[in-house]
Amino acid sequence: MKILLFTIAIIFLIETTFAQQKGEPFEDIDATWQNGNDRRDSSVFKNMKYFSPSILMDVNYTYSFNRPNDNTVIGSTALARDNEIQLSALHFGGDFNYKGARARFMTQFGTRSIAVPRNDYSPYRGQYQLANVYRYLSEAYAGYHFEKWYGINVDAGMFMSYIGLNSYYQAENWEYQASYTSDNTPWYFNGLRIQIFPTKHLKIESWIINGWQSYGKFNNMPGMGGNVTWQPNSNLKLLSNNYYGTDAAGLPARKRFHSDNSFLLRYYNKPESKGISKIAFSLTSDIGFEKGAGVNGFTNGDSIQGPAQYFVSAMFYNRVWFAKNKLAWTIGGGLMTNPGRYLVLYPTGQASPLPNPNNPTQTEGAFPFSANPGDQFKGWDCSTNFDFMPNQSITFRVELVHRKSSVPYFAGAGGVTSQTGYATSILDPNWRPDLVKSETRIIFALLFRI
Repeated sequence: MKILLFTIAIIFLIETTFAQQKGEPFEDIDATWQNGNDRRDSSVFKNMKYFSPSILMDVNYTYSFNRPNDNTVIGSTALARDNEIQLSALHFGGDFNYKGARARFMTQFGTRSIAVPRNDYSPYRGQYQLANVYRYLSEAYAGYHFEKWYGINVDAGMFMSYIGLNSYYQAENWEYQASYTSDNTPWYFNGLRIQIFPTKHLKIESWIINGWQSYGKFNNMPGMGGNVTWQPNSNLKLLSNNYYGTDAAGLPARKRFHSDNSFLLRYYNKPESKGISKIAFSLTSDIGFEKGAGVNGFTNGDSIQGPAQYFVSAMFYNRVWFAKNKLAWTIGGGLMTNPGRYLVLYPTGQASPLPNPNNPTQTEGAFPFSANPGDQFKGWDCSTNFDFMPNQSITFRVELVHRKSSVPYFAGAGGVTSQTGYATSILDPNWRPDLVKSETRIIFALLFRI
């Protein structure tokens, strides 16, 4: 924490010493190349005064060479069904602004409205079915903009997380299937956010939220954290996210800390070139731990302190644009180790706090993927893709992905639903989900945005 505060102070000193004239924060920065950012340079709705609409659509087809008999994709928040054309996400909404009052809402429909909320178990505490209340919203917050320095925003509601670099909206990402670093960290927060822009190129943000990608609270203490983003010019971006909270259900003594840090650099830029028009890379590294109530952070303790329980991961991607940015090629991947598995996405139908009698698959909670203190999990992945972008509102993507894990985790040929692959089958008492240690898949995606 001292290092983070010192870094903020140095950046603030540099920025204020070489301060530029007034204007909107980051308005002179070209962010269209950045991983996890809107690649458009303008909106077709730019002349609307009080409301700026936004529409996104994400359609995919993916094929696993494991050929699971139930067509279920394991360990992904981007994909849900194998060997089928699926509407992954349909979002529409926009931004409202009136004399400092501001609000944003974005709906979500498609498989992501099921795949992402299923990883939040806070609705099991108490009533009112929070997962159903919120599942069709990706963002919904309101607040006020104060004219101080380069702006201060105070917002409350559901907003996007920056942890893991990737955007929740696939049209903004260089890769389709996120690496472990991004896919196993939060996509959303529910609570209060304060954004401060003390200089034109610096944002300092703080959060008081219900918890780590949770609609409700697991315990009584809220989650706390923040973001620092610095973009001194159009070729460089640095950001750091840090979080502290209690996110183990019924274990308030177990504390979680997480630090996520990214560095993005555009090291070649000739936008009018018919050959290579620009090249950039993104590097993200995460480190975190849980401590207390039977787990002991980075080191194994005694029988009371418990085993080590931490998260260490990194991902790197390099992207090359061609033909005046109409074509792009990306290659990269990452690795993760997470003893205790407290951030591992549970295989579909393999784990739940309690068996759900309303789940027709019959396997929810019946064959748990263990996440006990000391349970080991290591994984790595690599991918490459090619994008065709005839204009800034449409992307056609083909991607090849290979993922590995140290324990059986991905769907094998026998699937994870039943011996026939159908949820309506009467389960063979000897049947078990077919989990394997690796998968290779190809993804075709159509990404639309206006």
